[in-house]
Amino acid sequence: MSQRPALNPEKVQEAKDEFAFFDKDGNGQIDLSEFIELLTVLSPKTKVSHVEEGFKLIDGNGDGYIDFDEFLEWWQDCWWEY
Repeated sequence: MSQRPALNPEKVQEAKDEFAFFDKDGNGQIDLSEFIELLTVLSPKTKVSHVEEGFKLIDGNGDGYIDFDEFLEWWQDCWWEY
């Protein structure tokens, strides 16, 4: 993803709040089902196949979860593409 300036603390906190909202079980990670819910809220017309592809792209380390750092990078760069 693209190189970008650092976010100010207020913007990072906003991203943390969004992450926590979608991290339904509070384990510090967003799994595929939570990500599907996230995109259903943000982009209701998104196809499930696109959600699954997007999840794999955002899950940079391939562990099956999106952690906050992965979420923050996506949130800053391109969440609106989904």
